[in-house]
Amino acid sequence: MFAEERRLKIAEMINRGDSVKVAPLAKEFNVSESTIRRDLNQLEKFGLIMRTHGGAVSTEINKLEATFVEKQDKYSEEKETIGKIAAQQIKDGDTVILDSGTTTWYLSKFINAKNITIITNSIALANELSNREDIQLINTGGIIRSNTKAQVGSITEKAIRQFRVDKAFLGANGISLKSGITTPTLQEAGVKQAMMDVADKVYLLVDESKFEQVYFSWICDIKDIDYMITNKKRPKEEMKYYEDIGINILI
Repeated sequence: MFAEERRLKIAEMINRGDSVKVAPLAKEFNVSESTIRRDLNQLEKFGLIMRTHGGAVSTEINKLEATFVEKQDKYSEEKETIGKIAAQQIKDGDTVILDSGTTTWYLSKFINAKNITIITNSIALANELSNREDIQLINTGGIIRSNTKAQVGSITEKAIRQFRVDKAFLGANGISLKSGITTPTLQEAGVKQAMMDVADKVYLLVDESKFEQVYFSWICDIKDIDYMITNKKRPKEEMKYYEDIGINILI
């Protein structure tokens, strides 16, 4: 088991309310107690847990994953605005990847371009777009995550890597100048990385609540995206940073 997988499982145990101690964790994961201590220190650094003497407890802020419905209800007006701006970037004849997520779900409702091909790993987006005769829709397949309605895993990543597209539109749970772009799970991070690898241009769709947030699984550095679409200007020095590394901000 990779270190990130082990840490994610530990974080999930803690945020379920389970009591964890170093020695039992070391035995369960067949690693040394010093390795577990390093894991707990790393999880505390990201704000996922709080260390205690000999173990750890959950923080008040749960940075595990909300469901699709829970996220759909939050910042809905902002996400709708971002979705409209993003949809305007799709032109007739484009080939496009749409990531799973509530913001990209809003994007799908405002697409006016004709004769386009869309690849998505989202059950919700596939349902939204399936009746459009002017869109060739490709669903990636893969393991369906019940809470986010996203398809993930090796099947999904292999399907994505068969294509080359003009544009990819991605969501994320956190964006931080220090830690980059992050999401709670390794599986979804891997799918997003595959999407980036096959796209000529990468668009990140993030509302104001996502800034200065850090989640467990790293997707990429900020400099790896081409466009950021958000609903509100960031501080002047931050906007200057994005400009200096070549990111186009659409607000």
